Amino acid sequence: MSDETVVVWDESLLAYDMGDHPLDPVRVELTMALARELGILQRPGVRLVKPEPADEALLTRVHDPRYLDAVRTAPSDPLFAGFGLGTSDNPVFPGMHESSALVAGASVAAAEAVWRGDARRAVNVAGGLHHAMPARAAGFCVYNDPAVAIARLLDLGAERIAYVDVDVHHGDGVQQIFWDDPRVLTVSLHETPLALFPGTGFPDETGGPEAVGTAVNVPLPPGVGDAAWQRAFHAIVPSVLRAFRPQLLVTQCGADGHRLDPLADLHLSVDGQRATYLALRALADELCDGRWVATGGGGYALVEVVPRAWTHLLAVATGEPVAPATLTPPAWRELAAARRPGQQVPLRMTDDVDPAYEPWQPTGEPTAVDRAIAATRKAVFPLFGLDPHDPRD
Repeated sequence: MSDETVVVWDESLLAYDMGDHPLDPVRVELTMALARELGILQRPGVRLVKPEPADEALLTRVHDPRYLDAVRTAPSDPLFAGFGLGTSDNPVFPGMHESSALVAGASVAAAEAVWRGDARRAVNVAGGLHHAMPARAAGFCVYNDPAVAIARLLDLGAERIAYVDVDVHHGDGVQQIFWDDPRVLTVSLHETPLALFPGTGFPDETGGPEAVGTAVNVPLPPGVGDAAWQRAFHAIVPSVLRAFRPQLLVTQCGADGHRLDPLADLHLSVDGQRATYLALRALADELCDGRWVATGGGGYALVEVVPRAWTHLLAVATGEPVAPATLTPPAWRELAAARRPGQQVPLRMTDDVDPAYEPWQPTGEPTAVDRAIAATRKAVFPLFGLDPHDPRD
């Protein structure tokens, strides 16, 4: 296996553009610019790969052919409605099929590079469109690129794929698509569905009849900060991944759990997000011989948060993490100020938060996060032969 890291990138990925909409591709542009200015994309062993659009055969592994037809035709029909398209969340936009297929193709290219041994890790920060359903757009997502990539891995012979979703929203589309497939473990940490779209992701959602236990959901209360979030992650994710023994780890790394994100109400920092990426890399190294495919996802603090968070992701995936105190380069600050006039441009790669946490214990007076941890462990751990009350499991 090569020790290279593949970064799938081309400026044409910025064409996934819904117009005056929270999901602004400037966040991806500024991420790649920041990573380039910090020298991350120029590191030895980093290879940039230009994506090709996912074709009909790949997309229909996940999506209904009638839905693909609707995505193709909707931009030319001003009265189009249906399949979740033409709403404020999922507006119809020019080139919708082509740009969505390219995002999916980028995630497939990342997955293929890792599975075939051309790279140990691969990243597509333009991906992570995890809400799209087989026949419906949802949550700003037209085609579900993580699911298409996972389906491709299964076709290539993978028998156990773990998908971990750390977006503030539940990874409902990926869960639904592989709900009854025992080869795919989906794990999602998210703000409680009682408070946030899409209204799913409760602990008792544990998989279909043929795959009981392969859906793991950790709904967290609003206001959770780094220490509590890390406590929940480490109380559940390593245990279920070790029990499942994946051959490859796929992650959706949405940055919208940050305290500045306008669409949700968790209170994470970029320091906490960086710590999560390090934990995911360590799990891939421990369980999958390093095989890790990472995508972006949500994130709507377009200048203040997403570029820094995903640049940390790119640094962790390609080698040495960026030191939190690192200054953002002046050239990048100028670009960010030009792209989004009036927004505060961060001067450093840190929020000056220590993401240290106290490991979960089943004793003492439980916090709201402890109760969420206990509910998920109770729902899922016995299905893996694990003791929900034993912190060693």
